[in-house]
Amino acid sequence: MALDVRILNSSDYDEILVGWWKDWGFTPPSKDFLPDNGSGGCMITDGDEFVCAGFLYSTNSKIAWVDWIISNKNYRKKPERSEAISLLVLTLTNIAKSLGKKYAYSLMDNKRLVEIYEKLGYVKSASYTEELIKYL
Repeated sequence: MALDVRILNSSDYDEILVGWWKDWGFTPPSKDFLPDNGSGGCMITDGDEFVCAGFLYSTNSKIAWVDWIISNKNYRKKPERSEAISLLVLTLTNIAKSLGKKYAYSLMDNKRLVEIYEKLGYVKSASYTEELIKYL
């Protein structure tokens, strides 16, 4: 296994990520909703195969938001799949730390992804019941 990390580029959103979100039955977030217009994150690869990607929002406080983790539904290698997602979350978390952030935050309801975050030291806080967004 040769997992590698690379920074997202400007074409990844349209060429890869939108398809992944649709494969999993999700509506892709708007490109301008994501950090750096869809390129503010990392991609994990296994050789020439794209495995997963995620984003890092940096705030004007000591909080960074590590989120919008998405994966290639057709990449089914085990245990590499879980290792790749763990590497992704760890990398984004370490970038947040290198930016001087004190807290890394994430919001999700995927049980398997929650388990990965917890193994990396994230702690559950209050459960949310609704996600609210207002288009301005």
